Amino acid sequence: MLNSYDDFTQLTEIIVGSAENYLGHDRDLTFELFFHEALGGYRSDWAYPRLAARGTGQAEHWKISQRYAEELHEDVEDLATLIGSLGITVHRPLPLPKDAAAIAGLGWQAAPTPALNIRDNTLIVGNEIIETAPAIRSRYLETRLLAPVFRRYFEAGARWSTMPRPTLTDASFDLSYARDAATTLGGPTEPVTNPQPSPYDVGTEMMLDGAQVLRLGQDLIVNIAQDNHRIGADWLEQQVAGRFRIHRVWRMADNHIDSMLLALKPGVFLARHAGLRDFLPEAFRTWRFIVPPEPDPGSFPAYDDADLLLTSPYIDINVLSLDEERVLVNADCSGLIKTLESEGFTVIPVQHRHRRLFGGGFHCFTLDTCRTGGPEDYR
Repeated sequence: MLNSYDDFTQLTEIIVGSAENYLGHDRDLTFELFFHEALGGYRSDWAYPRLAARGTGQAEHWKISQRYAEELHEDVEDLATLIGSLGITVHRPLPLPKDAAAIAGLGWQAAPTPALNIRDNTLIVGNEIIETAPAIRSRYLETRLLAPVFRRYFEAGARWSTMPRPTLTDASFDLSYARDAATTLGGPTEPVTNPQPSPYDVGTEMMLDGAQVLRLGQDLIVNIAQDNHRIGADWLEQQVAGRFRIHRVWRMADNHIDSMLLALKPGVFLARHAGLRDFLPEAFRTWRFIVPPEPDPGSFPAYDDADLLLTSPYIDINVLSLDEERVLVNADCSGLIKTLESEGFTVIPVQHRHRRLFGGGFHCFTLDTCRTGGPEDYR
């Protein structure tokens, strides 16, 4: 039975994503906006050139090195095997076919990506699966690769809901975050200023990822960086009314917060920096903040200029807790490992070489469906 209210009570069932046939990225307006912070300032003192200037639905396909794709696939498969060896039931999505045809919406088309970062387009709240509203065209149908798993949970009694789907024309997006340099958390960026009109425009639409939501029993902390997120949070509050409390935090990150802040157990957060305390609802500011040392640049592979970095160097904060004691951590992140061990956690090191190229860590790659915790009040 589906039962997942938090990220730290004992894990019994989980979905682990698939990296099979992850061969490239479609760089269009939606991709540029989603990765605005990472594309702008986490590489050096220059920005990747913006490629989304040719009109609605246009994209440039950015190929990924075959070697990196194969090594990612190996690391993800090893992750799934390890979790299963610990007595946890592991479910997997359908693999993306090598020759997958392009997907299309109203006025656009995109090459699909595999269901790897599955925390993004799905939110599990208690006994409910919520397919969230995607913000990247290439990921529009990604949850269909998870549908067989979701159906089994539905047939066992779970609720299964879908947030209204956006049309994803250029006009669907609130561009204020990408236009205002003062709001970016990275370095220099080229502003995204050239949305193209479409006959399918319906105005600003809801978009919200599961990874923007921190689950704490009865409480859901939702990060909002712009109006698309705000509308999505409003829908979510209506959807879970009477079962969960929604707390909105403003621009803790440009979208996802699980490489900024994660709960390791009641009363303890793992945080990128102590200043995140000020973003939280008053009731959670009294929790202890574990702040690891700054990432060691030597713990990341060296890449060429043509390799697109999609995450900050803080991606290794994106850990996966098996319970309130055991934590899966990137084996290359020695500072974080030492910090957690000094705090009494049992660290299980796991290899994940190319986390910056593929936009996710262990929390991103997984979706916990059964934990022993319930709708506790952790305030």
